Amino acid sequence: MVYTVLVCDDDQDIRNALKIYLEQEDYQVLQASHGKEAIEIIAQHEVHLILLDVMMPVLDGISTAVKIRETSNIPIIFLSAKAEDTDRVLGLKMGADDYVNKPFNPIELLARVDATLRRYARLGGLEGRALSEEKAESQYQNGGLVLDTVQKQARIDGRELTLTAIEYKILQLLITHLDQVFSSEQIYEKVWKESAFQASKTVSVHIRHLREKIEINPKEPQYIKVIYGLGYKMVTIK
Repeated sequence: MVYTVLVCDDDQDIRNALKIYLEQEDYQVLQASHGKEAIEIIAQHEVHLILLDVMMPVLDGISTAVKIRETSNIPIIFLSAKAEDTDRVLGLKMGADDYVNKPFNPIELLARVDATLRRYARLGGLEGRALSEEKAESQYQNGGLVLDTVQKQARIDGRELTLTAIEYKILQLLITHLDQVFSSEQIYEKVWKESAFQASKTVSVHIRHLREKIEINPKEPQYIKVIYGLGYKMVTIK
């Protein structure tokens, strides 16, 4: 299966350079110069991953990601010259799977693209080749929350949830280990399959986003609790 990557950046030189790098790794590449064009392309083509610039005319990257997340969990990697932690956290909160600072190392970026697609495929988000032999056999339920690890679907009180690949994996980890506390570093290493890097902030953003989808009141969560100084756990709901 050939994966299609959409490169969305208002800088044509960057788009052309990324096209060369990605095609050398056998990816099919589509290009957009702003967010509105990217959304139109997604509606017309099967896209497996988006490299999305943050600062663009017409429709910026953050607004584009929010719009995409209304209907799709396609992996998104933000590209940005803004390297502050607050910018990274905002990007992740808006639904990004990863955040890469400009100027970027092409080899590192390609590795992140490959890793993100592998995670997404392993969770059943991509049709075609399966990159994992792992096969789940059952459903997990906790209160009104249900995770179907065969269909790769989650529901809360009967309502289907739209989760990113990262959110799904965090939910799977917590609901299959009820009342067990995981540190941010443990969650990062188990979900991202990488050594922990800036784990606390990255994990907290995804946990917050997940809570907004499953909790009645995210500020007073019933499912995912913080154990201060230790990490996170999903408590058993009777």
